[in-house]
Amino acid sequence: MKAYIGIKYYQDYRNKLIIEEISSVLESKGFETICLARDIDTKDLIISSSQMLMKLTFEKIEDCDLVVIDLSEKGVGLGIEAGYAFAKGIPILTIAKRGSEISETLEGISKEIIFYESIGDLENIDFFEV
Repeated sequence: MKAYIGIKYYQDYRNKLIIEEISSVLESKGFETICLARDIDTKDLIISSSQMLMKLTFEKIEDCDLVVIDLSEKGVGLGIEAGYAFAKGIPILTIAKRGSEISETLEGISKEIIFYESIGDLENIDFFEV
């Protein structure tokens, strides 16, 4: 089983810790994780244009059984990723730090929305039921 993690992208990879924590929880549940915000920096992926980035993003999403969107920080790309997953019939789990705002559209396409204080709160989720 594969899970795509959508999270706001930063060139300086300032959210590395949160990406690693989310990946760790999913991997402990048996998922192989794909996260372009991480993989661009750690797997020597060379992205030469925004068109190439979106093509790769859609290919990776199509290869997954679950899409996890962390909306603690908003980003247009996250909505695009979620919308694409929904159009392809891939379940979407939206997670966010408690107090974050979730748009009605993302709420409408997510199988479940979970707010957390710390990523450890996600360890009790049965991701296979999403």
